[in-house]
Amino acid sequence: MKKTVPDGGPVIIKKYANRRLYNTETSSYITLEHLAAMTREGRDFKVVDAKSDDDITHNVLTQIIMEEESRGQTMLPVSFLRQLIALYGDSMQAMVPGYLEASMDSFRRNQEQFKSAVEGAFANSPFANSPFAEIAKRNMAMFEAATAAFKAGAANDSAAPVQAEGSESEMHALRAELARLQEKVDKLAK
Repeated sequence: MKKTVPDGGPVIIKKYANRRLYNTETSSYITLEHLAAMTREGRDFKVVDAKSDDDITHNVLTQIIMEEESRGQTMLPVSFLRQLIALYGDSMQAMVPGYLEASMDSFRRNQEQFKSAVEGAFANSPFANSPFAEIAKRNMAMFEAATAAFKAGAANDSAAPVQAEGSESEMHALRAELARLQEKVDKLAK
C-alpha cells in the first residue's frame, strides 16, 4: 500500500532543467537514490517538470531502474529486455503494462503467502521450543534478508550464511521437517 502525504496526495517532486530534484514536502533537494528509497518504503510521489509542470514520473522511475541495473546487481535478464523491446509496436503492446503489473502483484502476494506459511509452520511445529526453532529463526532471517536484497536490488551485508552444526539425527529431523513444510507449501500453491 502506498503511503501519501497527510492531505492524501502523492509527494510532489520538481525536476529542474539542471537535473536537480526538489522535494516539496521536505523543501530540500534530493537525489535519485532518495526517490529509490521512497519507492522501497512505499511512499507515493509524482515527479513533475518544474518549467512545464508535465508529469515525468515514468521517465524518472525508468532512470532509477537503469542506474540500479548499471551497479552490477541486475534483475532484468537480457532475454527479458529483448522480449520487452520486441513488443514495442506490436499489436499486443497495449496489454503488456497491465500484464506486467498483474504479474508483479501476484509475485508480491505469493512472496507474502510463502513467508506467512513458513512462519506459521515453524510456530506450530513440535520443534517450536527446541534447538530447531533457533535454526528456523536464522533461516527466516536469511529469507527476509534475501527478500530485502531482491527488493532493493543490492546485497544485504547482514545476510551472511549461517552455519548449522549438529549430529546426524538432527539433520534427519531437519530433513523431515523440511519435507513437511514442502508439503504445506505445495498445498498452498494449489
